[in-house]
Amino acid sequence: MRFTRDDLLLFIGDSVTDTGRDREDPASLGDGYVRMIAEALPSPATVVNQGVNGHRVRDLEARWATDVLALAPSVVTVLIGINDTWRRYDRGLLSPVPEFEASLGRVLTLVEEQCAARLFVMTPFLLPAGPEQETWFEDLAPRTDAVLRAATARGATVVRTDLALLRAAEEHGTAALAPDGVHPSTLGHRVIAHAWLEAAGVHEARTPSERS
Repeated sequence: MRFTRDDLLLFIGDSVTDTGRDREDPASLGDGYVRMIAEALPSPATVVNQGVNGHRVRDLEARWATDVLALAPSVVTVLIGINDTWRRYDRGLLSPVPEFEASLGRVLTLVEEQCAARLFVMTPFLLPAGPEQETWFEDLAPRTDAVLRAATARGATVVRTDLALLRAAEEHGTAALAPDGVHPSTLGHRVIAHAWLEAAGVHEARTPSERS
């Protein structure tokens, strides 16, 4: 897939996408996979990062009109779900999978109907940092299945970030990719960026940034 300077690639999600971006600067991409993708694109395009730390799917839906639709993007990438699982275990806040799937489905449908944008949906992931996080898969596994169903039903390109990170963990170990199990290291972000670029069929102009 080739992009032109008329294309606007919008990435939205939680802290994995946010990565410290400056909310006052629309051009700020943070220091994670979004910046790495932007740096690796071989053709000009505008890239926008709309990740917000701590957000769940209900938070994305609440800001979808202003943070996505109003910008009329040509490509929308969504990565959401781990906080919907995490909040169950650290705060007792439930995000039932059927409601999660319905919410995700609604925002994806809005993109189809109002932007005619190409959709990319990235799967949530977890690289357990300890035994207590192993139990999270009870919630995360069916949530990942819901993400896949919602994406497939709307013709989105699925980016299996969970599988890409698991493969990378076989070589590097989980701690090298996400020290706390959730937030990627520079290496982890590089794996995510490569997974997106591969799914998009993009021939990289250069390797995604390896800066720390």
